[in-house]
Amino acid sequence: MDNIQAMRTFVRIIELGNFSRAAEKLNLPRATVSHTIKRLEARLGVRLLLRTTRQVQVTAEGQIYYQRCLRLLAEIDETDTLFSRQKLRPSGRIRVDMPHSLAREIVIPALPQFYQRYPEITLCLSANDASIDVLREGVDCVLRAWQVEDESLIARHLPALEQVTCASAEYIERYGIPKTLDDLATHQAVGYFSQRTTRHYPLDFMSQGVCEQRTLNSQIDVSGADVYVAACRAGLGLIQSPRYGVRHWLESGELVEVLPEMPPPDMPLYIMYPAGHFLAPRVSVFIDWLRECFARPL
Repeated sequence: MDNIQAMRTFVRIIELGNFSRAAEKLNLPRATVSHTIKRLEARLGVRLLLRTTRQVQVTAEGQIYYQRCLRLLAEIDETDTLFSRQKLRPSGRIRVDMPHSLAREIVIPALPQFYQRYPEITLCLSANDASIDVLREGVDCVLRAWQVEDESLIARHLPALEQVTCASAEYIERYGIPKTLDDLATHQAVGYFSQRTTRHYPLDFMSQGVCEQRTLNSQIDVSGADVYVAACRAGLGLIQSPRYGVRHWLESGELVEVLPEMPPPDMPLYIMYPAGHFLAPRVSVFIDWLRECFARPL
């Protein structure tokens, strides 16, 4: 049995959790499947699976090999069908990682439209606000509000997001509403820091085409969009957030926009994917759809 078929056999065992069921699905004798895995482990020099009488457990090395097999087999399948009907009707699984708020507020609500257009594509979406190792995790593409300086990744711009400065109505009642940047000296902010770089971010204000920064005192520092907004709603200070993420509370009056004539710069967005890899049609159409999705009014 060749290496590619051995990889397919290994993946099917992981997916079904059982040698016998994998053999049945592959229409092979169970002994052949077992022998294939033994030869594969011998060739690689590592133990991939731990077998017991009731179940199959994956080793740490087996999990890494499984992720690589998924990517390689997907690329092989896409290459084999590049000039066939698959190119016109992309299909298969896409692994994508993006921040919680973008997934919850923008991407997932729009997915029914995506599936109407591409019903044979399956998404495996993980919501994550921190950096990940794209190659190691076996992810096809990531959506981020920053560009990673990594030569192994290709980054493409998506339409930027409008941002606002806001505070809770309770906070405004206690501290008043600032009318100028100088008024901010008597106010506090919810501090925001990057888990990736540990950098603490100031507040940015666009005034006559120039970005001015202010660093305010804070009683709490957070990392992550959801807790950032939650701290603002709790009255702990001013924040700057994409408008889509706070629009419900702005409309209800729970949050109040501050200094609207000097808004923060728009938040840039990037879609990144591994360089030097064959970009499968299913991934290509998903990236194009994301561009359409963020280009529409949110």
